[in-house]
Amino acid sequence: MDKEHLHPESVSVEISGCSKEDARIVFDALCASFTSDRCADDVPEDWHETRPTVWLGTFDVSHPHKAESPAGRLSASVEADVQGGYWAIDRFRTTLHDLFTVHDLATMSGDQERELHVRLESR
Repeated sequence: MDKEHLHPESVSVEISGCSKEDARIVFDALCASFTSDRCADDVPEDWHETRPTVWLGTFDVSHPHKAESPAGRLSASVEADVQGGYWAIDRFRTTLHDLFTVHDLATMSGDQERELHVRLESR
């Protein structure tokens, strides 16, 4: 890392157990707030009728954009697992609270990383 980047600046997000429409609402809101490896045309799809689908994205939190309200309402709550460095998780959580009602379900902390398990609901 160079002098300007003293800490990890990305978080990975994993969403499962929800409809592809709800996954899209969450990822679209996050993509509007952060630079991501997910493109605007990277639409969540169901790949198997009986097995659960997991959608993944990585978001750079170093320069967040102004958080905007999600483009739709979630049809049900969405659970997400988020991993990243302490600084990145704190910055990501602040934006997440601007976008959704967030319920903390579990937190695990390591030497350099934190994991969150949260439930998101529309405001």
